[in-house]
Amino acid sequence: MANRYDTLKLEKGMYQEAGSTFTQVLERLDPSEQYKGTSLEGLDAFQRQLKRFDIKVKGAGCDAVEKFFRTSDAAVLFPEYIARSVRQGMDESNLIPSITAATTNFDGMDYRSIAAKAGGEEKELRAVDEGAAIPSTTIKVQANLIKLHKRGRMLVASYESVRYRKLDLFSVTLRQIGSHIAQMLLADGVDVLINGDGNDNAADVFTTAASDTLTYDDLVDFWAKFEPYEMNTLLVSPDVMVKLLKLPEFQNPLTGLNFQGTGKLSTPLGANLLRTSVLPEKTAVGLDKRYALELIQGSDVMVEYDKLIDRQLERAAITTISGFAKIFQEASHVLKVQA
Repeated sequence: MANRYDTLKLEKGMYQEAGSTFTQVLERLDPSEQYKGTSLEGLDAFQRQLKRFDIKVKGAGCDAVEKFFRTSDAAVLFPEYIARSVRQGMDESNLIPSITAATTNFDGMDYRSIAAKAGGEEKELRAVDEGAAIPSTTIKVQANLIKLHKRGRMLVASYESVRYRKLDLFSVTLRQIGSHIAQMLLADGVDVLINGDGNDNAADVFTTAASDTLTYDDLVDFWAKFEPYEMNTLLVSPDVMVKLLKLPEFQNPLTGLNFQGTGKLSTPLGANLLRTSVLPEKTAVGLDKRYALELIQGSDVMVEYDKLIDRQLERAAITTISGFAKIFQEASHVLKVQA
């Protein structure tokens, strides 16, 4: 098959195909498989279009924003460039993969999840006598719908104010927008972990033994609440993180070396420790990330492509639609430090 990346006709309608992203449309018209063994191997369809119009988005010789608008075809690539930069910012500071067990792509605004009660006779693997009934586990549809929320930011800038800005500098601002969107989504997920998703499944709340004090005994008692699950992830507010770091158990030299070398911590109980400002003060949320939370993805990062292609950056929305559902209520608990 002949290479077609340099002859494709690009148009706004590529953003409108239901169920497909702009890059997926490009890949269908210009499959990457046909470039194996060539100098273009390793580039996806969008990156080949950047090469076609000689647009350098980073590194030495990086182009200015106006390079996208030299031709009408190249202008069609600008919304996808923005979406990718925002998505990169979301991925760089995204804690959601660390707290979700599954991701469901869903085309709609109201979603109904499933649930099964853990523990008790429904989950016991008992010996079955000949002719006796085999114990069953019932998976039920949740009674209430999960509502998906649109989260995003408005890009407010005139074309004149950014046209001469280098793309790598412009990307920094876009990645920050992505980071802010990721924080909004994390706040939604944490709210569901603590308060439930509307199906009477709020997390159990436990408190420390003493006022304004967090001890290793408190952590061990909290850890013990997770049977038959395991506490493999611990989200903490910044003030609780400070209290944890001051515990004698965190004076272990190996823990200190790991923190100094990578900035990451593992608690003495083996959980992945994550600090986030979306939690209220004096709050920690422990969970078994394998069973606690489901992410429902209503849409990927969306941009108002028509405005961007026509250089109308004054108020161009960058949004994503998603929601969260609790899978097993007992797989997450809350620890509060007494006031």
